[in-house]
Amino acid sequence: MPTATDEQLQWIERVATYLARDGMPPIAGRVLGWLMISEPAEQSAAEIAAAVGASRASLTTTLRLLMAAGFVTRQGRAGERTAYYRIDDDAWGRVVRAQVASIGTFQSIAEDGLRLVGRKSSRREGLNAASDVFAWMAEVFENAPPMPRRDGSR
Repeated sequence: MPTATDEQLQWIERVATYLARDGMPPIAGRVLGWLMISEPAEQSAAEIAAAVGASRASLTTTLRLLMAAGFVTRQGRAGERTAYYRIDDDAWGRVVRAQVASIGTFQSIAEDGLRLVGRKSSRREGLNAASDVFAWMAEVFENAPPMPRRDGSR
């Protein structure tokens, strides 16, 4: 059963702390951190739980959350009943692209809110600010060049 070193645990905690700023539960950040550095890349729930010090119950919920978010995939091995989890190579890019795509959706929602409250509402200023920020972000991402990869490909 793989165990994380003190140095790995410190790094995993940094990952969890960073992701918690965006609302991800710390255990989910720890699981992602471990799966980013574990060898082999595929880990069973028992291996993940042992490495990050999680209960099986909280880990089950966390793995469902991470799979639904598109970070983690589940796979089996021929002749085994154990499920293995891993981060897809393109998981981060796929998750960020989905978040970027949702920017335009919220900008549209803010615009609908402006129509809903009318021209004289005291709430208009906040809705305008939200609409402007999300319109600006959509434009920035729309005009951004493709992200280069470390190997030079795009």
